Amino acid sequence: MKILQITKFVSATTFLFFLGIISCSHQQKSLSDIPTGPVDVRNDSLNNLFDPKVAARKAAKLDTFFKKLHRTGGFNGVVLVSQFGKIIYKGAFGFANFSHRDSLSVDTPFQLASVSKQFTAVAIMQLKEKGLLNYDDPVWKHIPNFPYDSSITIRSLLTHSSGIPNYIYALDRVFNKKNPITNQEVVDLFARYRPGINYLPNSRFNYNNSNYVLLAYIVEKLSGMNFRQYARKNLFEPAGMTHSFIYDPMHPEQVAGAAVGYSPRRRGYWQVPFDHLDGAVGDKGVYSTVEDLYKWDMALNSEKLVKLSTLDDAFQPAHSFRNLITKNYGFGWRLQLMDDGSWLTFHTGWWHGFKNYYLHNHRDNSAIIVLGNVASHYLGRIKVAQSILYPEKAWYFMSGESLPNELDSE
Repeated sequence: MKILQITKFVSATTFLFFLGIISCSHQQKSLSDIPTGPVDVRNDSLNNLFDPKVAARKAAKLDTFFKKLHRTGGFNGVVLVSQFGKIIYKGAFGFANFSHRDSLSVDTPFQLASVSKQFTAVAIMQLKEKGLLNYDDPVWKHIPNFPYDSSITIRSLLTHSSGIPNYIYALDRVFNKKNPITNQEVVDLFARYRPGINYLPNSRFNYNNSNYVLLAYIVEKLSGMNFRQYARKNLFEPAGMTHSFIYDPMHPEQVAGAAVGYSPRRRGYWQVPFDHLDGAVGDKGVYSTVEDLYKWDMALNSEKLVKLSTLDDAFQPAHSFRNLITKNYGFGWRLQLMDDGSWLTFHTGWWHGFKNYYLHNHRDNSAIIVLGNVASHYLGRIKVAQSILYPEKAWYFMSGESLPNELDSE
């Protein structure tokens, strides 16, 4: 028994010792003195916190980690990590198309899956800034044939608390699966068949793709253009995202140079085909590259899309339900409570073999962008990348696990 206790003590001491090494060897300047005034002053102040030597050490660790994740963890994809508004690491691992053996690059577009939802949320915020809607508008105000009551608002959709069923399953039996569906068709079928509500609106959080299809439809109705056009003109172009688009089944040539999605199989990889659901947008469908997403990240930090005060609403926990104390949701972003009371802002995505992660940290203008086109389990190790970027928080991210070599090596 004494030997066991000593072993546990030594293990714990070693863990804390390595954490101390990480924290001391990568000590950052304090964020507490960053001005909260004009956005350009704030961003310049953050840029001044960038330390090339610290960034180089973090880049080396990130490279070691992602190479190992590709070699042994099934990761096939592209990575970009930035801090204080500057790129510190980017890399590409594996193939865009396994049949053609095309190597991935940082310019390869990936289907973002549910990471697309933040683009829809920002579009709604833009319309809010223009005075065309309010978050507490009932949905039927903008979709007259919406078949549910006025307690379901735009805010209900943004925060996944509407109670409406998921269109993918609720309308499956009435879709014409020979043709791509549209957002208009989803709205019309909801109105026609009135599938039963899942729960009392605004009484719980329940992640649901229907919410963001309806939001994209509202953008279309208020802007007078389809959502693909709106995103190009009002989201991608202002951010400088020249390699981004929303997939259109009527124009398959769009994805000729994009990554292909795969599902791992015992004897290799199975290419996941497009289907009728790929016509609906708002919940998914955006294709982008890691460098374009870095531009998006910088645009969010620079008020090129919406005011920071408007964006702040998206980064606040929207729910006070008991089961959402440490994990919550804003407008198009997931939130995780940190030990200092701040919220980690991120989103994941999984669709047709694509599996993605995007962390956006406005507090220090930093991002972790990981796009994968093989639906492996690599996202379970993303905490290592978080710990490398924020070594002072490694004890939090890696709680209950031993430190990997990528963290304790110099």
